[in-house]
Amino acid sequence: SPGKGRGLRARQRFAPGELLFSCPAYTCVLAASERGHHCECCFARKEGLSKCGRCKQAFYCNVECQKEDWPMHKLECSAMCVFGQNWNPSETVRLTARILAKQKTHPERTQSEKLLAVKEFESHLDKLDNEKRELIQNDIAALHHFYSKHIEYPDNAVLVVLFAQVNCNGFTIEDEELSHLGSAIFPDVALMNHSCCPNVIVTYKGTLAEVRAVQEIEPGDEVFTSYIDLLYPTEDRNDRLRDCYFFTCDCRECITKEKDKDKLETRKLNEPPSAETFRDMIKYARNVIEEFRRAKHYNVPPSELLEVCELSLEKMGSVFEDNNVYMLHMMYQAMGVCLYMQDWDGALRYGQKIIKPYSQHYPLYSLNVASMWLKLGRLYMGLENRTAGVKALKKAIAIMEVAHGKDHPYISEIKNEYKDH
Repeated sequence: SPGKGRGLRARQRFAPGELLFSCPAYTCVLAASERGHHCECCFARKEGLSKCGRCKQAFYCNVECQKEDWPMHKLECSAMCVFGQNWNPSETVRLTARILAKQKTHPERTQSEKLLAVKEFESHLDKLDNEKRELIQNDIAALHHFYSKHIEYPDNAVLVVLFAQVNCNGFTIEDEELSHLGSAIFPDVALMNHSCCPNVIVTYKGTLAEVRAVQEIEPGDEVFTSYIDLLYPTEDRNDRLRDCYFFTCDCRECITKEKDKDKLETRKLNEPPSAETFRDMIKYARNVIEEFRRAKHYNVPPSELLEVCELSLEKMGSVFEDNNVYMLHMMYQAMGVCLYMQDWDGALRYGQKIIKPYSQHYPLYSLNVASMWLKLGRLYMGLENRTAGVKALKKAIAIMEVAHGKDHPYISEIKNEYKDH
């Protein structure tokens, strides 16, 4: 791929909604918060899962799933019993432990590595600053602390490379509302390069990644996915890409910056804000986004989180229009807090403000827009507004049929929601 190293090209034509390829997870790990709701092995979401008799913390559909997961679960089972509440390695550490175990049991290439092997992953080791190197050393220390049995450790230098590879090439698996379910390694999917105008989208069916076209793709075209949330203006997107993936994007969207004006819209006032006022407000917005992220991380009470959102929206609203992406970011956070506090009316109010600008700022088939329609539909249904609920759920389905495929279990589940209601 010119200027990008390796990449993936299409050998035939694909229309929006068509499956290019699927890739089973090389290995994956369910988020600790989802235990009991999803099967640890296949990530199926169902009631009445059976738990592991020893650690009582891993849940499975049935004996088959439990047996299949044992080579991975045994890395953690006895340690969970020993450490109890203090067993808390990060998801990255857990995923890396599983890669080490898998490489030992499967030295040959797996079904997930038809195009690219895990060992061939880019690590960008030469680009890591001291802070990133220190974080990797902390992860390595946690790996040694929480995993002693069942793992043969390579030396420190090899582990540094592996953690750097996982940080650049790992995937987060999300559900239909984009809630985090876990982390996984999909080697063949990791071969695709990034564009802010992607022509494919990656979705998940349990622990299988599926890659579908969201634009017309001609034979010979390069296949591009997006590594990041596309809501934000060019400068923010590229800051994120440089920080996580060590490159600057040169796609059409980043060169023309044609969406930035709408994304950063200011209020129609008698006196338009000066360039300095505008710059200061963007700086404030970026800081408050970071402040909110930290507050969430340190488990600040929901009422205080909501206050941060409301105060920042009031301050930014003196300069920014409601459809400005920084306003939308804080509205989305406020909606999340309302949902957590079961303030359904509050969540609905924020969702109603978000949906139209989301549809303008995001690409045509966007999981972010689909999940927002879905949340709104479910809120309307819960608040007994069936007409609005069905309409919103149908809008979500229209996007999901292209992004997830018409036969995806999520789609039949959503259809049942409004048939049963």
